Amino acid sequence: MITDAAVEAYNNRITATLSNLGQLTTAQQDAIKNHGSKAEALLKNHDLVMFIHQFRFETADAIAAIQGHDTDSNARRVALAHYLTGIDAFVASVQRAVYMKNRVVSQQEGPAPAPRSPEKEVYKV
Repeated sequence: MITDAAVEAYNNRITATLSNLGQLTTAQQDAIKNHGSKAEALLKNHDLVMFIHQFRFETADAIAAIQGHDTDSNARRVALAHYLTGIDAFVASVQRAVYMKNRVVSQQEGPAPAPRSPEKEVYKV
């Protein structure tokens, strides 16, 4: 069941691409950083990572255990492959949120100073 809060959150979502990061308002950049920080915490959660890997292994084992090539077996294989694709898409979206956060943060900090070469340093003795 879709609630009004879910519809409101969907309609107010921030659609940011790498090409329009400079055009975002400060509030939108803060929202991207907040979302990215939460996504980063998910990626650092070892229990979630282990659950995702366990899910992938169990799904791959279920695909390998399907015997035969009749219509029902093929439909089951396709359904399980969609499960794997779905979990991969979830992980990719979490990684994308972290990447977008890092891009916003680096853009706000400005360009990093060029590293100085040790050969050009003048040492006074």
